[in-house]
Amino acid sequence: MKPINGYLMSRDKKIAQIVNDDIVPIESGLLPLYLQRNGSLVEWLESRAIDRHRTNSRLLKRVLRLTSADDAEVSMRVNGSTITDTYWIKLDEETGLDYNQVRFSQNYFDNLALLGDPDSFNQVNRPEIINSRTPELTNIGSFEKCWRLENGQWWLYKLGNQLEVFSELFIHELGTLMGFSMAYCEAWDKGIKSRDFTNGAKLNYEPARSLVGDEVDYGFNYNRIQELNAAMAREYLDILFLDTICFNMDRHTENYGFLRDPETGVFLSMAPNFDNNIALISKGYPSDIERKNDLFIHDFLELFDEITESYHIPVLNEDLIRLAILNTNIEVDADYIVKFILNGYNQLTDRFRQKAIIAID
Repeated sequence: MKPINGYLMSRDKKIAQIVNDDIVPIESGLLPLYLQRNGSLVEWLESRAIDRHRTNSRLLKRVLRLTSADDAEVSMRVNGSTITDTYWIKLDEETGLDYNQVRFSQNYFDNLALLGDPDSFNQVNRPEIINSRTPELTNIGSFEKCWRLENGQWWLYKLGNQLEVFSELFIHELGTLMGFSMAYCEAWDKGIKSRDFTNGAKLNYEPARSLVGDEVDYGFNYNRIQELNAAMAREYLDILFLDTICFNMDRHTENYGFLRDPETGVFLSMAPNFDNNIALISKGYPSDIERKNDLFIHDFLELFDEITESYHIPVLNEDLIRLAILNTNIEVDADYIVKFILNGYNQLTDRFRQKAIIAID
């Protein structure tokens, strides 16, 4: 890809000049977190591109004549813009381009991105479609998915079997009942769909990867988040707590993060808890219902050997778990799930009482 020259924008505000791929800050406090930390512009663009290993990603690139493009070029096909933040790149030659033209308002390639729809290949002679701006080019992650605009709101659709759908819906329901901030999701006939929690980029979502890279160590990440915003560090503990009792096997630094005010750059809160489809019973019922050698319980307890923060655990009981199960409207082994979750929960509360570092709300 040839060097980029132009401006990094937030909506219609110039926040940095770009000279041969190098960033010259204009509004340092508004820069994406990754670039505030002296990250490379090209690497930032690459991180925003659709996962090249997804089968339907290859099909989408074939239709859009992007087969040989690198990740930064794929991202730049839509000026580096995404559904969930206000950032984009305005090239020097794009003098008349503004945010309303760049932001996504339609998606002709949702079925191709999600389902590998062969009819999408029949649109090659329709310039208004082929040249349209699709959010799929910056829809990251390893699972097949797509964005769909419904009644003025974007929804992220994912495929999933019944156990995956149940696990994500149940964790949403349980987290909500326990008072946690949860991204809203619903079942659809082939999987799960989640509503855009930025509400059309009224807030900017920053993935945790922008702060901690690919690091998954709880203590390291907690300390980095606390340096950024102490309240967010406490909210991070809520995410880890729910991950622990619900056996989330796939929490990584692209599926949790932070919300910022686009006008001020201020960090407001952790993003709502989302992406829980590889948790609990999504891959079947774990054989160790007692959870005596549970990695996630071990790691959560170990975190509190490293930090001084106390933690207020919400009350959790069988009735609450059964209500969350009922709210999913999916038939599962409810007795197993109750025992599995309470066994994890009770281990945490027993250990923490011994250390006198928590209160039970």
